[in-house]
Amino acid sequence: MNGDLSAPENELTHTIRNFTVLLSPTPRGARLARLLAREQLRSWGLPLDPAELIVAELAVNAATHGRVAGRDFRLTLYVVAGTLRIEVTDTRGDRLPAIDHTAPPDTESGRGLLLVDALAKRWGTAPGPYPRKTVWAELKVRSLMCTHET
Repeated sequence: MNGDLSAPENELTHTIRNFTVLLSPTPRGARLARLLAREQLRSWGLPLDPAELIVAELAVNAATHGRVAGRDFRLTLYVVAGTLRIEVTDTRGDRLPAIDHTAPPDTESGRGLLLVDALAKRWGTAPGPYPRKTVWAELKVRSLMCTHET
């Protein structure tokens, strides 16, 4: 039979785990993003480092550079096939993040994306829908942590 969806090759082989929360674009919201991410990763049995650090940096950037009064930012975590994807969406699509290679080593800010770049397997931005942007980062997680269905 053509298009038989019960055929084994059409079955999902990995459970997709996801978590999403809206937070205020404030230092408190950024701190809460890190704490909630920590608890979610812990409940999934995934390592906290370096994911917790990446969430903290992206959330602080959203609260600092992506802040629009009255508009929340969104934290999304999901795991598919051994990859943890961290996404932070804010409402300042006109302000794209860039690594500041000129930040002096003794400055207190300006190096967050350097940290994300060093810790993540890969990272980037995705536009929209207007006026939003999403900054994302991906990490490989231990494959034994991903639940495989049989």
